[in-house]
Amino acid sequence: MGKKRKKDSEREQLKLEIAAEIGLLEKIKREGWKSLSAAETGRIGGLLLRRLQKEEH
Repeated sequence: MGKKRKKDSEREQLKLEIAAEIGLLEKIKREGWKSLSAAETGRIGGLLLRRLQKEEH
């Protein structure tokens, strides 16, 4: 397998950093990941993907 993948704990940390940047960290801490809407989850996922791709280059 050619591409190097981040460890789960590193990805989780990155997800939390992104959530904090877009103002969702308190909601996640208070109500959990399941409380996020599809749009909120998609926003975090999209930003996570961009960061991971950026790190590869």
